[in-house]
This record gives sequence, structure tokens and C-alpha cells, in this order.
Amino acid sequence: MIVRSFEEIAGSDRDVAWGNGQSRRLLLATDGLGFAVADTLVLAGTESLLEYKNHFEACYCMSGEGEIEDMEGRRHVIRPGVIYALDKHDKHYLRAKTDLRLVSVFNPPIEGHERHDLKSGASSAY
Repeated sequence: MIVRSFEEIAGSDRDVAWGNGQSRRLLLATDGLGFAVADTLVLAGTESLLEYKNHFEACYCMSGEGEIEDMEGRRHVIRPGVIYALDKHDKHYLRAKTDLRLVSVFNPPIEGHERHDLKSGASSAY
């Protein structure tokens, strides 16, 4: 059985500045479960062009407000109680109107060292 708390992760090597916020990586590939789970903070006023070429990701919003936009220009509001799943390795914009707190699940699991490069102008992928 694996039991971890947010407080244990904060400030450890599982507490990663991902580019436009923090990712507290509660479960990783090394945990052997076949998926990873992170408590993800997306900072208010940020826009991130993201793409997960090697992972599927689902995000459930716990607090805050923002939107996700696909490459066809379709926008979806993100607010508490909304989940979105990137089931086709979808390139997308993630925008935070206020601080967003998401529970992110990755399959296959991330290793834990991954960070986004948001400065290149291209989508940041891992």
C-alpha cells in the first residue's frame, strides 16, 4: 500500500515547477501502478501550449477557473467539477483565469523529472 500526503511532497524532488505552475507528483512510474497522479497548480493569467506525445492525460478541476482550447479553436470552460481527457495526444492551450488546481492522471506514468519548455513558441511536449 502506498500512502502519501500533499505535505510530504511539498519541497521534495516530487515538487516540480512545470513551467506555469507547480506539479506535486503523488504517484510516478517508480511506484509501479501503471499510471501517475499529480496535484497540479496552474498560475492565474498564464497560457500554456501543451502536447503529450507519449502520455494520455486526464485533468479534474478541484478549484479555480480557466479554459482549454484545441487546435480547431474549440474552447471549453474549466471550473470545479469539470474533467478533460487528452485521448488523442491532443495539442492544446491551457489558460488559467484564476489559479487552477487540477488532479492530473498520466498513462503511461511520468517519471517525475519532466518539465515543460514554454519559451520556444512551439508546443511543449513530453
